[in-house]
Parts: sequence; C-alpha cells; structure tokens
Amino acid sequence: MTIKIYSTPACGYCKMAKEFLTSHNIAFTDVNVAADPKEREEMVEKSGQLGVPVFEIDGQIIVGYNEALLSKVVGITPAAPAQQ
Repeated sequence: MTIKIYSTPACGYCKMAKEFLTSHNIAFTDVNVAADPKEREEMVEKSGQLGVPVFEIDGQIIVGYNEALLSKVVGITPAAPAQQ
C-alpha cells in the first residue's frame, strides 16, 4: 500500500493523521504543500481544493482527517471496547 499525505506544518489535523498512522506502524510519505508549490498544484488537481490534509492511498483520494474512514481504507481494525 502506498500512502501520500499532503499537509502543512501548521495543520493540527495533519499532525493527528500522521500520529495515527505512525502509531499503527503504517508507512507514508509526507508532502509539505506549504513549501512545495509543484506538489500543492498536484494536490489541487487531484482533490479539487486547497484544504489539508489530503491522502492519496493507492490512487484513492481522501480529503480531510476522518479516522474511521482512514482506518477502513488502510485496514486498521478498531480496538474492542474495554471490558468492565
């Protein structure tokens, strides 16, 4: 699976998304669109907008950080609820 995250350093959702993937040992490529105009243009062409984060996962574009959707696409099984 190939994962590319278009992000900016100031984006809180970008940081949460990267921490989420890292915590599940999922490799990804982080692209700082604030510093790379060519990558920013590519992101806009693929997603149709300037908002970040944008994920490209094996060619599928996901806009925004939605943990449930991201988990489903990358195959993370949700943790079982704690027993009381």
